[in-house]
Formats: sequence, structure tokens, C-alpha cells
Amino acid sequence: MEHQLIKAIETALGWHGVDELGKCFMRGSIDDPALVSRILTPNRLLDIAMRRSLNRPQFRCFQKGEEVHPAVYYTDTVSPRGQSIPMVDMRSLGRLLGEGATLILDQVNVFDPTMEVACRALQWWSHERVQVNAYLTTNDAAGFPLHWDDHDVLIIQLAGEKEWEVRGTSRKVPMYRDSDPNNTAAEEIVWAGVMKTGDVMHIPRGHWHQATRNGHGSGKSLHVTFGITKRTGASWLAWLGDWCREHEIFRRDLDRAHGRGTEALTDAAVRLIGERPPAEFLAAYEQTTALPRHVPFLDILGPLDAAVCTTHFPPQIRENGETVDVVASGKKITLTAKAVPALCLLLSGRPVPLEQAAAVVGAEVVEVAEILVKEEMCAPLTPELSSGYTGLVTNAVS
Repeated sequence: MEHQLIKAIETALGWHGVDELGKCFMRGSIDDPALVSRILTPNRLLDIAMRRSLNRPQFRCFQKGEEVHPAVYYTDTVSPRGQSIPMVDMRSLGRLLGEGATLILDQVNVFDPTMEVACRALQWWSHERVQVNAYLTTNDAAGFPLHWDDHDVLIIQLAGEKEWEVRGTSRKVPMYRDSDPNNTAAEEIVWAGVMKTGDVMHIPRGHWHQATRNGHGSGKSLHVTFGITKRTGASWLAWLGDWCREHEIFRRDLDRAHGRGTEALTDAAVRLIGERPPAEFLAAYEQTTALPRHVPFLDILGPLDAAVCTTHFPPQIRENGETVDVVASGKKITLTAKAVPALCLLLSGRPVPLEQAAAVVGAEVVEVAEILVKEEMCAPLTPELSSGYTGLVTNAVS
């Protein structure tokens, strides 16, 4: 899937693909103001908060360095039938933001089509799961204190400006579950300065950092952080732990008294490591990821006139002479070989208007699309989902 945001990030950071992810701190700037504002705006973020029933910790507000109690900016909306639904009190939230505060919404990709499509494109690019969090800070409010993340992050400043300090690591590639708490910040300052609208920054896992608008007076800052959690050697070993149960020797009790069987157990472990290398684990990781949510297709609501692939990772198309297999998220669909041109369009990650596609690859594209939608590898391209692609991803037959 070719996404304008990924192209812009690579250009800004001087990257030539995903191989640079996680290697070193980088920063640059996107020279397209229209693209930056297209991703997310402060008002669009506030509109999300207004229209949905959000809860802590997904939606939080901080003021003077401390989290504001939800009771201050939440209210229970009671329906005519007496049903209570927690909603953000926009009047109270507006007062907090007017005074100076930081609003945080985690997993914006769950609520916003543009963010959903951007995360999917980054997942196809990185072959790792991605989520995006949004941070709106007003006036001279402080952000989080100095901390490190257990994943790589791509940060885009979408509006206003914010002051940052980025330090080196005090422990190489620390993890969420680790043998060391890694509580002492590194002293080396890698970069300190102000992120302005359009600026992009890559902070690898373990780098200490903090951001604030303290001392900047009136104004605002909106940035989004794409969190990308890469697989590690520890992830591979945990996966091997599940596979070992296939072999009887690993299911046997350990001999506490005499230690018998240790050599055979060690040999079996070595064989298992050879049988299930890291490459197989990485491939299996993509296949075990569940299919994402999307609007179901119901023919009673109208015909299927456009579709788009919504799997978390690129599906595999395996040609086998007279047949072709499509493999994604643990599912395999077998079709006749003549479906290959239609599959290449429909599984490209780009929107496919079926009438236009039929003129290019044949009328069978409609039937293939219906099969892929039924199997949840593709989704109907509703107007809402389509809005997430507009101006960022071209359709597959343009």
C-alpha cells in the first residue's frame, strides 16, 4: 500500500525503507502543510472526544503535571429510558484547555478512519502492529516527565509547537518485561529543541525523552505518536515455549531429586530451535493476528460497489498452476487461477471501485470481491472508510 504519509516520513528522515526503524534518533520536516493538516487537527480530535463514550485511561487530561480526576471533565448522560452513558463534558474540558492542559487520546486509529488507514499502512510497511496516540497541549501546560518507551515511536507535530528533550539510553533495548527496571535516566542529551508544525521525529526504544510547553505562553501543540512494537529474541523464545508442548519430552516432569534427563532435554531444545527459526516465528506472527473490525456487508443495504483490503498485514497470494491461494490472518482461500488479476487489485491495500476494476480486469472482480468481503479480508468501502484514504492513497485502478 503506497501511503503519502509514509513517503513523507521517509523523505523527512532520509530513510530508504523500514530498515532504519529503531536504529537511531532522527528528525526532519514534512514540507507539505496540506498533508500535515490532513492527518489530524485539534478540532477533529475534540470532535472525536465529544461524539464518543470514552473512558480513562484511553482518554486522559493533565494539568500542572498531574492527572485531572475524570469527575472534573466527565458527565453521565442519561437517556429518556434512564440509561447512563459516560461522556466527556465538553464545557468542563474547554475550561481546562483554556487554562492550560494536556489532553491525551490513545488508539485514535480505533475512532478515526484517517488514523486507521495510516496505522494499517505503517503495519504493511513495518510488518509490526502499530497504534497512534494523540496529544493536545494548550498554553504553557507541562507534558509527561522524563521517561522512556518500550517501543519505537514516530512523532509528527501537526499543529503549533512544543519543546522537547531527547536523551540516550541508560540500558540497551529495554523491555516492558525485563530483568532491570531501568529507572535512572541517561545524562547524554541527544537533541533538545522545539518541534514545529510539520516536524517529524523518530525516537528508538529506550531513549529517554520529555516534552512541554512550559514558558511558551498562549498557544497550542498537537502531535501524534505512532508506536511500533517490534518482535525480539525474547518474543521468539516465548513462541518456542508454546511449540515445545508438541513434544513429549517437554511435557514430562523435571527430576528434582536426581536431575535425570537433563542432557536429553537440552538436546531436544536445540533441535526445536533449529526446527523453528526466527524467520518462521515472524511469518507466523502475521498469520496469527486476528482479522480487524469493519462494517459487515449486507446486500439488503445495497450492492457492493467498492472494496478495500483491511488485513493487518499484506495477504499472501500463492499461485499453484490452475489454482491460487490467498493466505491472511490464519485463513486460506483457494480460487481458480483466472482470479489472480482481480486479487492483485483487491489485495493491494488501495480502494477498488468495482465498476472501474471490471473494465480493467474483467467482470469476475465483483464475485472475487464478494468472496473476500465475506471472508473479512476486504471490507466494503463505505463513505466513512473512504474518507480515510482520500488524498492519501490513490485507488487501485486510477
